Amino acid sequence: MYEAKTKPTTVSVDSYLAAITDDTRREDCRALTALMQRLSGHEPTMWGTSIVGFGTYHYKYASGHEGSSCLVGYSSRKGDISVYLLAGYETDETRALLAQLGRHKIGKACLYIRRLSDVQLPVLEQLIAGSIAATKARYPG
Repeated sequence: MYEAKTKPTTVSVDSYLAAITDDTRREDCRALTALMQRLSGHEPTMWGTSIVGFGTYHYKYASGHEGSSCLVGYSSRKGDISVYLLAGYETDETRALLAQLGRHKIGKACLYIRRLSDVQLPVLEQLIAGSIAATKARYPG
């Protein structure tokens, strides 16, 4: 049976944030923590060694593969901050928001931003709130 490598841990989010050496990146991550906590209604939790996650949901695919993940989260990576959104979160509304966001890259389930000053925060907030709502709708209970 498959077991996810990335799971909630008891590692301190504050310790993770304090270890970010770049002052701007650390403050950006603190701001993302506050934003995601407010939007999700959940306290931050470390998932694995490098993901700050909020809330949880359980998924089960048609293949039978299932597991749990954080409802929304982010990670400070070497070059960018990875914001984890719902995989397949590609609607007309999302594309319109991404066009207004500012400097970013997008992957299957990740939004990559270098720094918060590169993006429009109200647009980022809408993207995160939309992803939370879509995840809850797709994976209720």
